[in-house]
This record gives sequence, C-alpha cells and structure tokens, in this order.
Amino acid sequence: MKFPKKKIKNIDSFYQEYIKVLNQTLKQVDIKKLKLISNLIEKKILEGKTIFVCGNGGSAAIANHFVCDYTKLLRSKTKLKPKVHSLSDNVELLTAISNDFSYDEIFSKQLEYYAQRDSLVLIISSSGNSKNVIKAIEYCNKNKIQTIGFCGFEGGYLSRKAKLSLHFFAKNYGISEDSHHIAMHIIMQFLRQKFIKKNISKIIF
Repeated sequence: MKFPKKKIKNIDSFYQEYIKVLNQTLKQVDIKKLKLISNLIEKKILEGKTIFVCGNGGSAAIANHFVCDYTKLLRSKTKLKPKVHSLSDNVELLTAISNDFSYDEIFSKQLEYYAQRDSLVLIISSSGNSKNVIKAIEYCNKNKIQTIGFCGFEGGYLSRKAKLSLHFFAKNYGISEDSHHIAMHIIMQFLRQKFIKKNISKIIF
C-alpha cells in the first residue's frame, strides 16, 4: 500500500491518513505465520538457545530494541531467561568487518563467529533486499540455521528465503518499521503475560 499518494497540507489530516494506512497494513498480516513465529521464539527461549537479531538503519534500532525488551522485560515476573544478541549494535566490530571484508558481510561474518545450528536468526528489513541481509540468509540456509524475516514493501529476498516471514505490505518506511516494531512488542507481551503466574492486572506491560 502506497502512502502518501498526494500532498496533505494539515498535520491532523496527515495523522488520520497515516494511522488509517498503518491499521490497514496490520490487518493484512498472516496471523498463522505470526503464531508460528511466536511459537518458534518461545521454543528457542525455553530451550536456552541464542536468538540473533539484525537490521539496517531504522531496522537496526528495532533489532536493538528487541534485545532490550526480550532480555529485560520478558524476564520480569516470569521464569523465562531469553538469550538475545543484536548483530547491529557493535560499532567497532561492524566497522572492522566493513573495512577488512565488506559491508555486505557485517551480519554473515558475525553469524559465522557466533551462531550455532540450533540458534535462531531474526532479520528485519523493509525492502528485504539489502545485500547484507541476503548474505545473512544465505549463510543461515547453507548452515541449516532457522530464520525469521520481518519485511515490508514487496517482501523481497527475505520474504522468499527466510524459513518464516511476516510480511507487512507497505510502501512507506515509517509504516513498515512501525509494523515491525508492533509485531516485536505483540510477541514479547504475549509471551510475558502467558508465563506470568501472578495477577496480570497489577503488572505494568
């Protein structure tokens, strides 16, 4: 869904159109895939396996936020002990790999260094076609590492090649990234309330 299709002069009108398109985008998501992705993340957490997340630009911010919420908040009031690592947050390592090898390999090289066959890799990309995203998927598929893709626009390579992909069809970076952020929060909060044994009405989410 393309947004905006024409100039909108007033911020109030722009706001209404933005949330309308965001809402329509969220409604189009494949709920069966959302359930499968949630189940896979839950399984890896319960097994004590490492979940790697990555993305470029705004998607890198979502990946890092994923680490924050799943490491700290998901542990709060539960017995869950997630092991989550962002491939987008170590500027020293990112620049070293970029300088000595290629920016295209910033994720695949780290997976080579850290990942094991029973790891899970979640890749966030609006286009799904960034070269470093493609390299990461190729590495995982070659080494039989399970992958999840959060993608937007037409879905791209990530949508086609990830083991499980959640595709939000939005031709707007803000709406695509908002959708990925919301999906991240929905899964985390769902799992947290599922494993909280106390009265959740008294717990802040």
